[in-house]
Amino acid sequence: MSPTRGAVPREHVDVLYISTEAAVALASVLGNVLVVLVVANNRMLRDTTFCFIASLALADIAVGALVIPLAVVVSLGIRTHFYTCLSLSCLLLAITQSSILSLLAIAIDRYLRVKIPTRYSLVVTQQRAWLAVCICWLLSVLTGAVPLLGWHNEPPHHNRSSDAIVCTFTTVMSMDYMVYFNFFGWVVAPLLIMVGLYAEIFRIICRQLGKRAEATSDTGKYYNKELKLAKSLALVVLLFTLCWLPLHIMNCVAFFCPRCHVPKGLIYVGIFLSHVNSALNPLVYAFRIERFRTTLVKICRSCLPCGLQPSSPPKAEKSPVNL
Repeated sequence: MSPTRGAVPREHVDVLYISTEAAVALASVLGNVLVVLVVANNRMLRDTTFCFIASLALADIAVGALVIPLAVVVSLGIRTHFYTCLSLSCLLLAITQSSILSLLAIAIDRYLRVKIPTRYSLVVTQQRAWLAVCICWLLSVLTGAVPLLGWHNEPPHHNRSSDAIVCTFTTVMSMDYMVYFNFFGWVVAPLLIMVGLYAEIFRIICRQLGKRAEATSDTGKYYNKELKLAKSLALVVLLFTLCWLPLHIMNCVAFFCPRCHVPKGLIYVGIFLSHVNSALNPLVYAFRIERFRTTLVKICRSCLPCGLQPSSPPKAEKSPVNL
């Protein structure tokens, strides 16, 4: 096959990839900005759980505004210095790592809410919640910066680190770091912990609802509300798993089976799915959490011009009562 014939499909794949990534970036930024606005505008949503949801939304905004553009730039193979390329790749890892740590913080928070409902407000205060958010982001930066400390591929022998190279993720990033440290240590382990926590959450809630005959109506309402929210947040974790596992599995295939060829189009699909996850979370909140949906509708209506806002039905005038 001639180079000309082989270059056309690749160019088409690149254009399709960049176009879809641009759409996902826009949806991620707009959707998660709305999430932050909803939490800021509704006092009922300013509890500790929604602090972590706001943190997750900020991470997803960063995915749309920074990670996706940088991923597109890196995928195109621009020429830059080795450590500049490595720094960009580490930034991608740090931002995406903050998402899974925010999900883990949410799972721990919901577990404590059903495990110690009477002492929850004393143990999990607003200040401690924001401290946990800061710890999540600090850990994300530290784990993402590990390759800068030396755990990375060596610069090509014919180039000094100050010379320009074709910047691709696999050129600078060590696959043993990506598989053993990033995937097994900071993706699989938190996901297993979250699965265990949500399983225990559902077990506790079902046990408490099974005692409904002995419980007060307020207790039943409390655990029913917790069950609905736990289902919604567990769905967010499930979507994260489904969107991120394909890319990590492809990294494992490339690492453990160097002779196996992973098509470039398939890699693009894996990267695209990992980015799509950031645009899906606002949809889950809007469709599954009523308080969130109500505030979101109010914000959207307030953004419409006066002429386009739906008019409320006129109130019926009270007619005099005939005695």
